[in-house]
Amino acid sequence: MKIRMLVGLAGNEYALSPGDEREFPDKEAIRLIDAGYAVPVAEQRVERALAVPTVERRTKKGKPDVVSAEGNDATD
Repeated sequence: MKIRMLVGLAGNEYALSPGDEREFPDKEAIRLIDAGYAVPVAEQRVERALAVPTVERRTKKGKPDVVSAEGNDATD
C-alpha cells in the first residue's frame, strides 16, 4: 500500500520526511496510518494549481508633501 508520511520516519532501508510517499507492506502501512504517522495515497492522484487573484496595492513612495501650518516663509 502506498502511503504519504505526515511525520519524519527512518529505518534501516529508508529515511522519510513529511510529505514523502512510499510503498509499504499492507500490515505496516495500516499500522503507520492507525498511529497517525501517515495517510493512504489514492491510486490516481491529480494535482491542480489554483490561480489566486492578487490585489494590486498602490502606495505613494518617497517623502510626503508637507506644508508648515505656521506659515514660515523662506523669503522673509
